[in-house]
Amino acid sequence: MRENLKAARKAAGLTQQAMAEKLCVGLRHYKKIESGETLGSIDLWDKLEDITGIHQRILREIRLGKEDSL
Repeated sequence: MRENLKAARKAAGLTQQAMAEKLCVGLRHYKKIESGETLGSIDLWDKLEDITGIHQRILREIRLGKEDSL
């Protein structure tokens, strides 16, 4: 899970749907990016950095959950 991305989205006051619309992607695609299932394009991460004001390296960080660390 990309907890930093999720926290940044929430801090910006955006739902997943609103963020997907700002990025011009589908909700399902955005959910996969936020969950860490897919990476997304460089352009998308540039936009996320602009929207959130947080460097994309921080936003891209994936934290493993308990089920992933076994």
